[in-house]
Amino acid sequence: MVHNPRRTLAGMTEAPQTPPAITTLGELKAAGYTYKTVREELRDNLIAKLQRGENPWPGLHGLEHTVIPQVERAIIAGHDIVLLGERGQGKTRLLRTLPLLLDDFVPAVAGSELREHPLNPILDATRDRIAREGDAIPIEWIPREARYSEKLATPDTSVADLIGDVDPMRVAEGRRLGDPETIHYGLIPRSNRGIVAINELPDLAERIQVAMLNVMEEADIQIRGYMLRLPLDVLVVASANPEDYTNRGRIITPLKDRFGAEVRTHYPVELDDEISVIRQEAQLTAEVPDVIMEILARFTRALRESDAVNQRAGVSARFAIAGAETIAAAAARRAAVRGEDHAVARLVDVEAAVDVLGGKVEFEHGEEGREWDILEYLLRNAVAHSVRSRIKGLDFSPLIEALDGTTTITDGANVTAKEFLDGLPPLEAPLYDDIARAFGADSEGERAAAIELAVEALYLTQKISKDSGEGETIYG
Repeated sequence: MVHNPRRTLAGMTEAPQTPPAITTLGELKAAGYTYKTVREELRDNLIAKLQRGENPWPGLHGLEHTVIPQVERAIIAGHDIVLLGERGQGKTRLLRTLPLLLDDFVPAVAGSELREHPLNPILDATRDRIAREGDAIPIEWIPREARYSEKLATPDTSVADLIGDVDPMRVAEGRRLGDPETIHYGLIPRSNRGIVAINELPDLAERIQVAMLNVMEEADIQIRGYMLRLPLDVLVVASANPEDYTNRGRIITPLKDRFGAEVRTHYPVELDDEISVIRQEAQLTAEVPDVIMEILARFTRALRESDAVNQRAGVSARFAIAGAETIAAAAARRAAVRGEDHAVARLVDVEAAVDVLGGKVEFEHGEEGREWDILEYLLRNAVAHSVRSRIKGLDFSPLIEALDGTTTITDGANVTAKEFLDGLPPLEAPLYDDIARAFGADSEGERAAAIELAVEALYLTQKISKDSGEGETIYG
């Protein structure tokens, strides 16, 4: 029995295998190869994955019980999909995961502009070619990564970009205008046998959306008054921000009707999922302890729940990702300036990141002048919630007594971990070791980060005072 590549799909996160050694239509038929549409391909591979208990959606967190089941049902039903949600909810990430459900390789007629299937050609010219050459016609194998096309919708996108237009060079060569070979095909026809993703669909001009109607339903295209029957094998998926419906444009009703599934996305519900997204996406230049990540995640979630923040605009996951990268960068900068061997992020780096990222948050009208107070308040709450469970049960009385007004603890963005630790008041009790164990701190940098947070918690509970200014913080 000849190996049939359609019946196998290596792990969806693995690189495709070598294409089959089949080079002609005759060899393809002899191998018992059968035609399958893109929608059938996606459905069969998804069901196979689910039956094996494998995760078809690597890298997506917090959507397992809400968005993902809806998308899976849409794929099994063979529907075009539009994802609706605020910025930074993983819409594009989800769309870019869809190609992992495609077969590793599929055959196409060699030289075909529309990547036509050898067993199901759609152009008259290709049919004539097959009739002339028969089983000797050469075929090529298209990898799945080449079968995903993405277009960011912009107001200047034209019908020619998406559908096609008459090619004046081909007309100049002597072909008549009614000849299909005079057409320069756009993105959607060229994506035949694959997936077309359109990001921010409402930004697409309404007349351009109209041009998509026949492509998605009637399987024909009209270019300069010439009607061409093209039974394209394409899955159309799109993303949209509901807020954009009024800000910049809208999805016309007939086009919305063409999408079989409308799926609402959301931000991660669970804190652990929020942290997982940040860890996965952030490119960190220094070590960021788990507790610092938790503070950032809680701070981001607090912004999404605050009445002072414009929730229609949303607080993107990119905010938290950029925050983590900025926190790590602050630690890396301190290590470079002060000669630290190992850069570890601390609370002072979080405060530095908030100063930079505050402009990414859209506040409600009426909050002018209070923005930084709001950010500071929400950050304090995030610190308190993150630290409380870790230091519960620890006796801080020796440290509180040591900070008697004359003894202080100095901290700041340029204070190294060693300097911070060396500046701590000596205690007879093993409190510092207890704090380190509570936070799981092993290295010098992690130990400094843990104790710094514990000291900040004492300030937040009004056990000690705090004075900040000119890049320096004094606890006492």
